[in-house]
Amino acid sequence: MKILLVEDEKGLIVTLTDRLTSEGFDVTSAADGKTGFDLACEQQFDLILLDVMLPKKNGYDIARDLRQKGIQTPILMLTAKGETIDKVLGLKLGADDYLTKPFEVIELLARIEALLRRSPNNSESAPNGAFRFGDVGVDFKRAEVKKSNTKVELSAMEFRLLQYFIENRGTVHSRDDLLDAVWGYDAMPTTRTVDVHIAWLRQKLEENPRHPQYIQTVHGMGYKFVV
Repeated sequence: MKILLVEDEKGLIVTLTDRLTSEGFDVTSAADGKTGFDLACEQQFDLILLDVMLPKKNGYDIARDLRQKGIQTPILMLTAKGETIDKVLGLKLGADDYLTKPFEVIELLARIEALLRRSPNNSESAPNGAFRFGDVGVDFKRAEVKKSNTKVELSAMEFRLLQYFIENRGTVHSRDDLLDAVWGYDAMPTTRTVDVHIAWLRQKLEENPRHPQYIQTVHGMGYKFVV
């Protein structure tokens, strides 16, 4: 597995590169945002570790611009900022998960493994064929979604969440169940992450996000996908 590490702190670059390499990952590093962005566009990576505060181009802009270019490589954002709004902003711009500095390397490894396992680019986790509901078409092989024949840009985690809903349509899922099944671990700081991702899916796929037809809320229990 190839990982792109975009980080300007030299000590952290050395530490993470050594540890990830010892775990069997092929690590490429970039010490500024512009170099990291160019590498992400030019080469194929299985995951991007992306710091927020970077010279030349910050992590938020990198995540946004990669998604706008159609690059769906999972992004794990590393940030020294602990405010909820900063985390939500990173997720909204295209990151799939975040980890606040300082962090334990063992937790970083757990999140990396979860993202790689759940990534739509992992062919073993994606079912064959396609699925359609309303004017939305989902191509699992290509990890693509179209609405009214127009491509919809989803992050890797948004796609995985949609895929899980489709595979388990009609079933009510609690937030904790979704965290465990989709994100692959139960160490998220808050189940608010699930609500945020579902809100984005509704904005992108539902005809009326305020009154969703497909991704429905079951009050007091969780969510279910109905077709």
